[in-house]
Amino acid sequence: MIAKNKYFYPYMNLNAPHSKNMFRENIKLGQVVDIVLKKDQRTGKRTRGKVRAILTSASFHTRGIKVMLDSRQIGRVQEILEQEQNSSND
Repeated sequence: MIAKNKYFYPYMNLNAPHSKNMFRENIKLGQVVDIVLKKDQRTGKRTRGKVRAILTSASFHTRGIKVMLDSRQIGRVQEILEQEQNSSND
């Protein structure tokens, strides 16, 4: 019998292909991203906005990194649309 562990997810295939939205290092503050809100998980409806805060503390998450947008909506990143704006005026 397999021990019940909060980190054990039998439905996850860790050998499956990974995309950029699964790695925290690829998400930067100010980026434009598409997220799926909790209420929209069944439909997959996406919400677009700029990243205000990164909420996932782990470096990797199979369903996408959880972020808060400037509009204070919280969801998991599905796609990164715009790289971080370069703050220098060179």
